[in-house]
Parts: sequence; C-alpha cells; structure tokens
Amino acid sequence: MSRQLATGERNATREARSRRKGINIRVGETVVRRVLVYAALAAVALLFIGPLYWLFSSALKEPGDIYQYPPQWVPLRPHVENFSNAWQAAPFGNFFINSIIVTGGGAAIKLVNATLTAYAFVFLRFPFKNVLFLAMLGALMVPNNVTLIVNYITVSNLGWVNTYLGLIIPSAGSIFGMFLLRQYMMTLPRDIVEAAKVDGAGHLRTLWQVVLPMCKPMLVTVGIIAVVDMWNDFIWPLIVTNTVEMRTLPIGLLYLRTTEGYSNWGAIMAGTVMVALPMLILFLFAQRHIVRGLTGGAVKG
Repeated sequence: MSRQLATGERNATREARSRRKGINIRVGETVVRRVLVYAALAAVALLFIGPLYWLFSSALKEPGDIYQYPPQWVPLRPHVENFSNAWQAAPFGNFFINSIIVTGGGAAIKLVNATLTAYAFVFLRFPFKNVLFLAMLGALMVPNNVTLIVNYITVSNLGWVNTYLGLIIPSAGSIFGMFLLRQYMMTLPRDIVEAAKVDGAGHLRTLWQVVLPMCKPMLVTVGIIAVVDMWNDFIWPLIVTNTVEMRTLPIGLLYLRTTEGYSNWGAIMAGTVMVALPMLILFLFAQRHIVRGLTGGAVKG
C-alpha cells in the first residue's frame, strides 16, 4: 500500500513539474512575442519620429552644422534666432492670417456639406440613392489635379481669382468625410431617430439634437482631416493667387526658400517648424477622438 502511495506521489510530482515547465515555456513564448512586437513598433515609430526630430533639431542649427558629418543630432549651440530670421525674411504674419481664414472657412464648409450629405444617404429615401452614393465614391478615384484647369476657369469667370472665395469654394466638398460620417451614422440606433420623428421633430431638428451629439467622435475626426487638408494645400493656392498678400503658409515656405536661398537651411527649417507645429499640436489634443471615431465607424458598415 505504501509503495502504491509513493508511486502516486512521484507521478503527481512529475505531472506538476511538467505542467510548470509547460507554463514556463508559454510564458517565455509570450515574453519573446511581446519583445518582438514592441521592437517592430519601435522601429516603425523611429521611421516617423526620426525625420521630425531632425526637422526640429535643424531649426536650431547653423547652416554649416546641418551639413556636418557625422550628423550632429543635438545642437551644441542652439540658434533660436533662426525663427526670427525666418519670420522677418517673409511676411509670415500675413501668411498665417490667410491660412487661418482659408482653413477655418474651408473646413467648416466641408464639415457641414459632409454632415448633410451623410444624413441624407442614411436617413432619407429618394430615387437612385445607392447609385448616387457609388458615383460619389467613384469620384474619390479621380485625382484632384484633373479638375485644376476646370476649377480655375470657373473661378476666373466668377472673378474670384486672388480672393478668399476662390481659395475656399472649390474645396468645399469632402467625399471622404461624407463616407466616414455615413458609415458612423449607420451604426446609430434607429429607435432613437424614429422616436424623434414620432415626437414631431423634422430632419434638421433630428440632425441637430439627436444625430450630431452621438456623432461627436467622427465629427472631430472629419473636422481634423478637413483642417489638415486645407492647411497643407499647396497646388491650388499657388494657382489661384498671384500676390504675396493672398498667399498661404505652404506657398510662404516656397517664398522663404526663394528669399533665403539654399544656403540658410536653418531659417528654412525654422519656417517649416512654424508651419507644421499647429497641426502637430491639434493632432496631439484630438488623437483620442480620432481613434474613437475611426473605430466606432468600423463596427458596422
């Protein structure tokens, strides 16, 4: 009897050891997998952060330090005056005002158009709705440069060349923003919208008081996409404006490079930082809403 008990204890001990060994192997595999994932993420992040860091670092260097080899990653003598030199070499105050007006007005119009169009495609019934939706999605495949000549002729005939209307109105539509809002609105509970209709709410009241509050994350996402698109636009402002007083910031960087030449890259990098910094700050404050909006719209399509 004692021999059987001893044998059972040995078997139990052996099984416990094998289980612990299996657990240790699984834990080790999990740790290795996590290390590999984090290493890959760090490598990808470095690809994006590296050029951005080099931009900010070069904005504080002398022109000779930028060309130094091996590269000087940390400025030994930061030259903050590069920013004042860039500001004085080009009328950046005027460029900022123009960009704020064009970006604010254009993004607001884009957001309104995208919201109204998305609501119509989700909650209204009208003939050929699906055909029109597919046609609008097909328009996304057409490059923007294809419509440059037609838009310029139209703007010129209306007398909007070198005006804020000419800068804003041709970019007033946002098919991609409409698509994102439509997909998000399709995930909303229809019972709430139907209840608003039963209470006598019209479409505009339903949109304003019921639908929009539930679409806040996606509205922020579409708004930020519209702001970044208008802020960084280069080709259309370059074509439709012909005076320095109406230029926007991306054109201002070209003007700065022409003024400073290719030698003073410290001032050019400082100007680039001044142009890019507002969008970076906007993204840092709104990234949580962007993630919520994109993931929320992906639940149901």
